[in-house]
Amino acid sequence: MDNIIFEEVFPSFEKSLQKELTEKSEIRTFKAGEQLMRTGQYFRSTMLIIEGLVKVYREDEQGSEFFMYYLQPGQACALSMVCATKSETSQVMAKAVKDTTVIAIPLQYMDEWMTQYKTWYHFVLETYRSRFEELLVTIDHIAFQAMDERLLFYLKRHRETLKTDIITISHQEIADELNSSREVISRLLKKMEQMGKVKLQRNAIELISL
Repeated sequence: MDNIIFEEVFPSFEKSLQKELTEKSEIRTFKAGEQLMRTGQYFRSTMLIIEGLVKVYREDEQGSEFFMYYLQPGQACALSMVCATKSETSQVMAKAVKDTTVIAIPLQYMDEWMTQYKTWYHFVLETYRSRFEELLVTIDHIAFQAMDERLLFYLKRHRETLKTDIITISHQEIADELNSSREVISRLLKKMEQMGKVKLQRNAIELISL
């Protein structure tokens, strides 16, 4: 594993921590659409994202998805940290949206580094804080906003994360992630198109004025 990776993606880590990551961690790759985490899975390591994009979500008994948040390069999976530390199973799913590369850190080192490296300690705390804030934002939108506002927030969030104005996604996929129906989402998107906010394409949405 090249130290350059850590200098670019995790520049705050001390050189000694970067060296330990190089020696004691494992690089894993996942193709787009491949699962990184499944409900009921035990963790023996935690994951840091080097490149790609990972979607974290919950799935009900009917297979409907509830979108929670994305993980991007330079970020870590807080839930894998918690589950690994407490020897608990995962309550969420995670899937690679793009081809993704992660660093898998064995649990024993994650615990050791909490007391050994201040940058690791602060990184873990920041990971917990940022994921908690993202969940609060998601909960607020579900509890206090109408579906049209939730859809608008969803599209803006995807544009910011994917860094593109064209989102390749079907109306059914959006409905699944927002726990709605395809008919409702299609109607709202059509209304947004009439207002000049989006342009609808086949299995894609171009964001024009959001």
